[in-house]
Amino acid sequence: MAFSSQKPRLSVNEYVAGIQSGNRFILSKAITLIESELSADASIADQVLQQVMPVTPNAFGAKDKAIRLGITGVPGVGKSTFIEALGNYLVTSGISVAVLTVDPSSQKTRGSIMGDKTRMTMLSQHPMAFIRPSATGTYLGGVARKTREAMLLCEAAGYQVMIVETVGVGQSETEVRDMVDFFLLLMLAGAGDELQGIKKGIIEMADALVINKADGDNTKNAKEARQNYTQALHLLPPAESGVVPAVFLSSATENQGIEDIWQFIKAFEQTTTRNHYLQKLREQQNLQWFHKTLHSLMVKALSQQENMQSMLPAIEQQVRQGILPATQAARQLLEAVFSKT
Repeated sequence: MAFSSQKPRLSVNEYVAGIQSGNRFILSKAITLIESELSADASIADQVLQQVMPVTPNAFGAKDKAIRLGITGVPGVGKSTFIEALGNYLVTSGISVAVLTVDPSSQKTRGSIMGDKTRMTMLSQHPMAFIRPSATGTYLGGVARKTREAMLLCEAAGYQVMIVETVGVGQSETEVRDMVDFFLLLMLAGAGDELQGIKKGIIEMADALVINKADGDNTKNAKEARQNYTQALHLLPPAESGVVPAVFLSSATENQGIEDIWQFIKAFEQTTTRNHYLQKLREQQNLQWFHKTLHSLMVKALSQQENMQSMLPAIEQQVRQGILPATQAARQLLEAVFSKT
């Protein structure tokens, strides 16, 4: 007698009920579902999202919204340690936390280490915390392909604070700004170049800067860096949120500065709720989510067109040999495909 090795899928109702009851096992399975590339999973995932969205804290018209935080910083700045310190502070204050971490995938093997749970051992064991590592795959932007959807599922499960940790920081690592309410940039002091390779644009996007590892022999450097960045922020255009970005000192290993940072985030949330910035931001982010998804699906559908598949190898060969410039080749291919559809 043959047995199937494939585990049966849960029904849409089982996913929804499990998520809304706060079942972390089913929540994890639901995130795996939405990350799946299988068309059968995509259909179920769409139904699950459609059912949970109206009852999330961030649903249209809801009063008590979950807070979405994006945290980024250069490698070695201590993102995971800082997030665990912030998460531990929140859960001990009675605030539930979901942490969505993103690990870079190997461009050769597509594998990922997924080590964030091992770096946040204390937080991962707390019943009011949920930590989910995901791989970037081939997706750029410092986040995973389905991070937005994963946040919605976590909110539907009742988590009050969503924390998204990016892969790193740079020109391609800023998409998290388009899916969170508050964007926190972690910095180091005394690391040579004060900008540490960070472009001006990402500093302009930050709602707050934190000089991390401000302890021991680095305390003096950290204080000087805070003064320099505070002066630099005053030279930037006023923030659309109506809140002047602040610069904080923090030592995640010694739990210093965490409470001040959280109080600033809470004040930011209150101000942006009153001046309606948060509502407008969420609406704009929903449209960006739609357009990015639409673009992705259009590209996928186009690549599956039979005439596209038959013409592509010859076009690629001409581009490879330098016969056609890439821009002309792309236009030529699209014109040929659409003329036959």
